[in-house]
Amino acid sequence: KTLTLEAVDLQWAIILQIFMLIWYSPVEHLTVRNLTFRGPLEELTEYAFQPLLSSVEQLISLDASMKALTLEHVRNKVYYFNQEILYRQFSEMNIANLTIADAYMPHMLCPNRTSSFHYLNFSHNALTDELFQNCGTLADLKLLILQKNKFESLRKVSFMTSRMKSLTYLDMSNNLLRHDGAGVQCQWAESLAELDLSSNQLADAVFECLPANVQKLSLRNNQISNVPSGVAELKSLEELNLASNRLADLPGCGGFTSLQFLNVEMNSILTPSADFFQSCPRVRELQAGHNPFQCSCELQAFIRLERRSGGKLFGWPAAYVCEYPEGLRGTELKDFHLSPLACNTTLLLVTALLLT
Repeated sequence: KTLTLEAVDLQWAIILQIFMLIWYSPVEHLTVRNLTFRGPLEELTEYAFQPLLSSVEQLISLDASMKALTLEHVRNKVYYFNQEILYRQFSEMNIANLTIADAYMPHMLCPNRTSSFHYLNFSHNALTDELFQNCGTLADLKLLILQKNKFESLRKVSFMTSRMKSLTYLDMSNNLLRHDGAGVQCQWAESLAELDLSSNQLADAVFECLPANVQKLSLRNNQISNVPSGVAELKSLEELNLASNRLADLPGCGGFTSLQFLNVEMNSILTPSADFFQSCPRVRELQAGHNPFQCSCELQAFIRLERRSGGKLFGWPAAYVCEYPEGLRGTELKDFHLSPLACNTTLLLVTALLLT
């Protein structure tokens, strides 16, 4: 059922023949790691590919056993040939799962006919915003992983998904994505429920370009300093990850009425708002540790909030430590106490008057 080949270094025509032999076999999952394909150059011309293409088309029409093909760490030792011929071999495959990872692949063609792909993983390549634009033949695709590529426009990514009617999961992490806002319209697949946009170059305007029905959203490690109120109405959003950004306070839940899990670790939050759980009544877990907390009177209310939250603060108490002032650096918030007199100006004045 499962076959794995390691360190394959052959001419491309021979590699294709091996694939075809395996296609006829009972193997359902084929994995090839550390694949290097070579010339001679004339074997990668369009003329030489014609019999191979016709053989592939015959195989596509058969009820083959193959369900998944994984190619990892692919290197090409032939530099001058028509790459579209090569891409067509893969885009027309009649299988459910296809992975081509770490292959320096700059493009992939849209299938000519309605594709059987349910899962595509093209991570760690050189793909750009032109991938699958105006592509209507991936209607059955459910999971798409494009992390570690060279995508730049969040708007173009949204249009890429707009005709993928079954898409539920999209991973766009570790790219170069930006979104400048300014009234630019985005158009996502309505079925998209989980979106990973972590480790990009996104700022506050990203909230103007998000899928309306998303349930799990990761914006970890971006450049977000504020969650604008009244911009995004994500009524289905249940999990939001904003760790490693530039937030100065906890965001409210005005546009996220279903939010249950929020991660704001490793931001720039000095004194978090004490009314968070009141404005976000459905939140069951808040991860707010590893922020540079300023231990002062204003933080007392947040510490009291933890006691009333019933264990909703994830990582308490170890992850919640004073950063400022310097004399309290390293003190856990649970051990930070100030007397009521020190934090109540009115009480302090009255006491001073009475003493006087």
